[in-house]
Amino acid sequence: MRPSLFRRFMNLWPPFLFNSIAVTSLSNDWGAITVRLKLRPWNRNYVGTHFGGNLFAMTDPFWMLMVMHQLGNDYYVWDKAGTIDFVSPGKTDVYAHFKLDPATVDELRIAAAGGEKVLRWFEVNIIGTDGAVVALVRKQLYVRLKPRHRTEDVTSP
Repeated sequence: MRPSLFRRFMNLWPPFLFNSIAVTSLSNDWGAITVRLKLRPWNRNYVGTHFGGNLFAMTDPFWMLMVMHQLGNDYYVWDKAGTIDFVSPGKTDVYAHFKLDPATVDELRIAAAGGEKVLRWFEVNIIGTDGAVVALVRKQLYVRLKPRHRTEDVTSP
């Protein structure tokens, strides 16, 4: 799917649309994504700041999608684990800027070349419009070369 079409689809996807989450930019090579979460009355918590579930949701799929599109169809890419550390109350609209370095993609290809699973952590800060770090989200991805693309070990029986 083309990135521009995917961005439109994500912005109409009910879990994002109804929670005021929007993909504001997506590079043509899937190497950079920016996501915004607007602070609205329906997505605030009891004390009037961003609901933590929405903060995590705004970041949830993007590392996996970026790596998947950068590596191509020869690899399995799955979310394995995730954590969120709340740093300060989110009292403004917030943004997450994802940037996938080509060197990281090359490292994943090399590490998965023999067919073994690769686990790799990725991080993104959620930043308020006031510049404050609201949360740090970490996602662990599982990457593995699909069986039909693995080379056979000629030394094993």
